[in-house]
Amino acid sequence: MNRFVLDSSALLAFLHREPGAEVVAEALDRAVISAVNLAEVATKLTERGVSLSHIQHLVSALKVEVIDFDKILSYRVATLRASTKEAGLSLGDRVCLATAQSLGAAALTTDRSWSGLDVGVEIQVIR
Repeated sequence: MNRFVLDSSALLAFLHREPGAEVVAEALDRAVISAVNLAEVATKLTERGVSLSHIQHLVSALKVEVIDFDKILSYRVATLRASTKEAGLSLGDRVCLATAQSLGAAALTTDRSWSGLDVGVEIQVIR
């Protein structure tokens, strides 16, 4: 059974019922998200006026495991900079990929610029 690491864009697509949401829905029972990417999601939702308590309820209801960001992951993120700089990946993007590397999981994203990357992780662009 494949595990998946959600990029913030993938979770937001699911929550907003955007194209690709069905791909995330199928993966949710095997999905995790980094605490950093969850912070990005929570930030976007609070900017749209969603209360923190509602966000916490949503995340809890999804039963997606939140992976803590630690020192080992921080070094993995740093090593990804050289291979992702040209594609313009953000720190959060690299956190998702580093988390996927560490778990041997695939990364789910809406960001098409990830599709050509060779970072030792299966990348699934959901739309």
